[in-house]
Amino acid sequence: MIPDGQGALGRGLPAHFMSHGSSFADFLAQTGHSMTSEMNVNRGSTSSRDYALEGMAAVPHGTTIVALTTSDGVVMAGDRRATMGNIIAQRDIEKVFAADEHTIIGIAGAAGVAVEMVRLFQVELEHYEKIEGVPLTLDGKANRLATLLRGNLGMAMQGLAVVPLFAGYDLDAHRGRIFSYDVTGGRYEERDHHAVGSGSMFARGSLKKLYRPGLSSDDAIMAAVEALYDAADDDSATGGPDLTRRIFPSIAVADADGVRMLADDVVGPVVQRVVDARLTQPDGPRAHLPGGTS
Repeated sequence: MIPDGQGALGRGLPAHFMSHGSSFADFLAQTGHSMTSEMNVNRGSTSSRDYALEGMAAVPHGTTIVALTTSDGVVMAGDRRATMGNIIAQRDIEKVFAADEHTIIGIAGAAGVAVEMVRLFQVELEHYEKIEGVPLTLDGKANRLATLLRGNLGMAMQGLAVVPLFAGYDLDAHRGRIFSYDVTGGRYEERDHHAVGSGSMFARGSLKKLYRPGLSSDDAIMAAVEALYDAADDDSATGGPDLTRRIFPSIAVADADGVRMLADDVVGPVVQRVVDARLTQPDGPRAHLPGGTS
């Protein structure tokens, strides 16, 4: 007699392998795994407080991500620097990824945990679509990401926090939308533009001056590069364009046709225009004031 859950299609597999839940993250939890399980190693007598201090100093952190809505979608861009304390851990890290066909995710915080969260989120969205036969709505995707962040709360309290920025083209509303988060999984929809990471304060100030409703994708890309340049100008953890090594910001565009990750030969000329303009106007473009003055 064949035990339950061990028929021809499931011989030797626990029952939860034969369930048809639409959440891959829930499936991992049922099997006793989690996104950060490999990081929960035995650290002897090290206290949680010591681990937090050690983790914050020894783990590479990604920094600034910006996003802007456009007339036909959304643009997201991120610098390429990862820092480890006062050291540049990596000059060309990727922080902006396509989550699925119409959404983009950018990461700030503990780089290793953040990249693993992105991979899990990509699988989560694909798993849902395969099980249910339809993709999640944009709000549903934003909620799934919030759930993953709540699952990482324990690690965040030990200094390994992840703060993503999520954006995409809403196929139902026919427009671009942006969502920000806190480390507890709180989800907030942003209007027009937003930035996260250590240089976000300076990037947001730049975006406030440069953003206009109905920007084209090309103008939004230019504004994003300007904002990242301003962030790098005042925040040592944010990397500016490196023309010598040809390391440029990572930029993605999402619209009705899907997500496009821009190649360096597209981003390079935009960066060169920004750098050339800064040679004569180091603080960047000025906002025009009412009355014709600037």
